[in-house]
Amino acid sequence: MKGASIALACRAFGVSETCFRCGAKRNNENEMIADLLLGLTNVHKSWGFGLCFMPLRNVKGHVCNHKRVHRISCELGLNLRIKPRRRLKRGKPEELAAPDAPNLIGSMDFMADRLADGRQSRLPNALDDFNCEGLGIEGDFALPAERVVRLLNPSLGKRSIGPFPDPPPHRMAREAIGNQGRQRPRTCQFHAEDLGREAGHRPDLHSARKPQQNAYVERYNRTVRHEWLDLYILETIEEAQDFATQWLWTYNNDRLNMGIGGITPAQKLKMAA
Repeated sequence: MKGASIALACRAFGVSETCFRCGAKRNNENEMIADLLLGLTNVHKSWGFGLCFMPLRNVKGHVCNHKRVHRISCELGLNLRIKPRRRLKRGKPEELAAPDAPNLIGSMDFMADRLADGRQSRLPNALDDFNCEGLGIEGDFALPAERVVRLLNPSLGKRSIGPFPDPPPHRMAREAIGNQGRQRPRTCQFHAEDLGREAGHRPDLHSARKPQQNAYVERYNRTVRHEWLDLYILETIEEAQDFATQWLWTYNNDRLNMGIGGITPAQKLKMAA
């Protein structure tokens, strides 16, 4: 029907001419959701759909369907690329032991990075296993044991972990089996256990090259590296410490953690008070 009018074509196919000419109208609420998504991703460039959707529902109070928000996020090109990985069949992992209250059990680990001039820096990360709250990040080129003890010392007036209670029997059995070979402390990464006791902690050892035994802080290390450490080329230790301090406050007070039920570590700590 080349050259036919729209009215003739609509009558031929049995379609209403009004329906043919009617265009989809953009919903004002969709524009508001799009603006909020753009604002969140501009501030937090590493946040995907899940971390952006929870603040819309739990913080902003918008009652919107997750499929609708996901569609708008994809139309804006905000969805992160997920790198496919080969999945290996493994047995069911042992359930992580979680403390019943804050300040009972914590984890600590060291991270390494390089500045723009190639110098290597080290960052100790301390975490409370109860609410996954970051207790401190202190970076430098060299970290003597006294500075690490000071980071964990409860007498500084900061939130800190310890002293630890006696381990449950199942943990003692697992440690006894894993006592062969080199070990590293799980909660205080010191080579000398006396330094951990000096800070008021009982170091809990885990086997070397077994990150699953220290899962809380290993997952926290990934978040640190993904959300700020790999995003910037840092010139000085002072600049790295400023980034760490700002990010740590955001992590504890603004970033909703899916591992503790979609709330912030500060909210879970307040609920436990």
